[in-house]
Parts: sequence; C-alpha cells; structure tokens
Amino acid sequence: MTTPLLPGTWLGLLGGGQLGRMFVHAAQALGYPVMVLDPGENPPAAQAADAHLRADYDDAAALDRLAERCAAVTLEFENVPAESLERLAAHCRLAPGPEPVAIARDRLREKGFLRDHGIATAPFAEIADAGDVAEAVEAVGLPARLKTATLGYDGKGQVAVDDELLADAAFQELGRVPCVLERQVALAREFSVVLARGFDGTVTPFPVVENRHRHGILDYTLLPAAIPEATAAAATDLARRVADALDYHGVLAVELFETTDGEVLVNELAPRPHNSGHITQDACITSQFEQQVRMLCGLPAGSPEPLTGGAMLNLLGERWAGGEPDWPAILAHPAAKLHLYGKAEARPGRKMGHINCLDADPAEALATAEAIDRLLGRTEG
Repeated sequence: MTTPLLPGTWLGLLGGGQLGRMFVHAAQALGYPVMVLDPGENPPAAQAADAHLRADYDDAAALDRLAERCAAVTLEFENVPAESLERLAAHCRLAPGPEPVAIARDRLREKGFLRDHGIATAPFAEIADAGDVAEAVEAVGLPARLKTATLGYDGKGQVAVDDELLADAAFQELGRVPCVLERQVALAREFSVVLARGFDGTVTPFPVVENRHRHGILDYTLLPAAIPEATAAAATDLARRVADALDYHGVLAVELFETTDGEVLVNELAPRPHNSGHITQDACITSQFEQQVRMLCGLPAGSPEPLTGGAMLNLLGERWAGGEPDWPAILAHPAAKLHLYGKAEARPGRKMGHINCLDADPAEALATAEAIDRLLGRTEG
C-alpha cells in the first residue's frame, strides 16, 4: 500500500511549461509546496513555484537535490532523459514511472506496445533507413503520414505522403531519423480521454471530450463530446485498457480517432495532463491537475463529474500580432474563464493561454467560444 503524502510535503516537477504551472497552482491549493527543475531563466511553472532549481534535466547533482527535497516527483513533458527518470525513481516516488514515459515518448514503441496488447491503431510500419521506405509503403498503403519516432508534437515532425516518391522525400526532410509511416484513415471525428490511475490500480476517467485541430494544433475542445453513448463507452474502455496495460500511475491522456466506418482507434498517448483536459479546470468538480496531485500523493481521486458543459479555445501567439488582446471585451462574456501562461514572448503557434466557456448546453458554450474567437480576430486558413 502506498503511503499518502499529506499537505506540507514538498513535491517535485520536471519541466517548467504551462502544464507545470497549472500543476503548481493545484498543488499549492491543496497545501503542497513545489520545486520545479527546468533549465530556463523564468519559465511559466517556476514563476508560480515555491522553488526553482535551474539546471538541465540530465544534471545528476540537480536531480539528487530534487529527490532530497521532494518526497515525490512528477513531470509535465515526456522528453526527459530515461536515465534521469531512473535516477529519481531510485531515490523518491516518481509518477508516472520511467517505463510508461519511455513508451509514450517514442511513437514506434508506443504503436508496438498498443499492437501487442490488442489495442487498435491505424496501420503502421517502421522506417529506420531509406531502404525501408518502399516496403513500408507497400505494407501500410497510401495516403499516409510519415512521423518521426520522437520529439513530434502539435503537428511537428510529420509529413503527409501521397506516393512513394514523396515518402522518400519526406524521410529526407525529416532528417533520416527513425520514423513511423501511418496510414491516413478516413476520420469522422477526434476525441480524447483523460484519466487518473492510482497506485492501487483504480482508474477514474473524465468524460470523453471532442477535439478540433487547426494546422495540427488543438483549436477547440468540447465537453462532453457530441458522440453516441456507445462510442464514448468504447473510447473510455480503450483508455482504461491502455492505462492498465502500462500499470500507469498518474494522469494519462489517450487521443483517439473515430473513422467514418465507426471504428475507434488509439492515436497517441500523453503521460501527463493534456491540452484537451484544460476544460476540466472550470467545467468539472476536479481538474486534471488536481488529479495529478492526488495521484502523486497517493490520495483518492476527486470526482471527475462535470458541473456544466464547456468549450475550450486555445490562444496561440498570433493573437498578439496586433498587440495585447482586448481582455475586457473578452471577459465581458460572463461565462468565459481566461487562463494565461505567463509567457513573455508571443510567437505564431506558441500556446499562450486558453479560454474555457461554460454553459449547461455545450452547443451554447461552443457558440460563446466561437464569438470570442472572432473577437480575437480569427483568420481563416
């Protein structure tokens, strides 16, 4: 049995981004001080944290100091060196553990893991070098997407492929690094399941949310997803099976596709809170970030039940192209909840914040989000 860590216990966090910032806020609300390890000078999470250990993620002395101060450590992004996670796990509680993170950070390992556990994905094949391209195209079929095995996010590290010549060119474009070629399935919609899984194996899923992307980056999330009950149940069951197969501890996001044939497929995993779970901050009894704190500390999960319907709108850096957005006009919408990440520089495609819009009728919440989107100067394309 895992000993619960009580308020007042120091918690550690690897990574200083916006997900970490929101974890820090949730931990502090429950009475836990947080130390953040991040190499940046003043990253979003460090602005809110009780202590900032400025060091690289492979700095052994810094990792040891984090483990000495903190009874438990979690992460806000998965691209932490495996050796660093193993070092921490040897000296303090770490959730999630090194193995699930290693699987989720590598698309090839992730796809292979899902296949080996009978969890449906789009057809895929490995490309380790240029000689594998033709065989992969033959096995998977076209059209497809070529994706780097590691370091891909928000549409980065992937190229659409319509013929074998393009596949060769795409492999060159991506730097001839290990890749996965994945068949492009006919999509009806995209959705995700964020869940919490405790050290005792108890799984607590949030309602399924529907996701709409733009240029490969999440644009809107709708809670609950406007999908049949049977589809939601199938998605939740798949996510639960993934978490159990990983023997996962913490908050896990499972991104899924529904094909035009009605098949539900797992797309990818995130071993941490997820952009699509931000709506839980205002629309659910417990947020994904509070669940992350609870799971790390060995506490019971909070209720994931929704208090209302909601729609989340991502705020990217291009919204600042003409200067600071008109926040008073945006907040004139009484059901709009603004969350900014404390980033000093706005760049196109950079996540600067999000707005959660609430309404008992999810369609009305979406209408409010769309009205704010237009107010912010939405551009087409």
